[in-house]
Amino acid sequence: MVRIPIKRALALLLAPLLAVGVAACASTTSSSSFKGESHTVAQVIANLQSEATAGEAKKICTEELSSAVTTRLSAARGGCTQAVKDQLSEVDTPELTIQSIQLRGTSASAQVKSTYAGKKRLSTLTLLKEAGKWKISGLG
Repeated sequence: MVRIPIKRALALLLAPLLAVGVAACASTTSSSSFKGESHTVAQVIANLQSEATAGEAKKICTEELSSAVTTRLSAARGGCTQAVKDQLSEVDTPELTIQSIQLRGTSASAQVKSTYAGKKRLSTLTLLKEAGKWKISGLG
């Protein structure tokens, strides 16, 4: 197992995750085109975007991120909330579009397109179902 220093791990996990999840105030991630469980997953991504735009780091940690991610971020100086705040302060305002969602039992993946630093990119957010709620677990 390769160990990555916590600050670098935060940057590797959180910065791209928030870069994908954050969008300009005028832009919103729409979950309306998805139905059923896919809609629930899309709503988590929309919530991340909304909370990041509003600077609600504590809410992101407690409601949107998986327990494994919050545990990892809690090891940073100031804990998860401070780690998220620090990353939010470094993210500009890319736009986000959910392209597709795939469900596999208690895991899901969402293909998202964002424009970040003037470049379009396609990324995959992964989510896990914990205690009956979908939580963001990573970016691939």
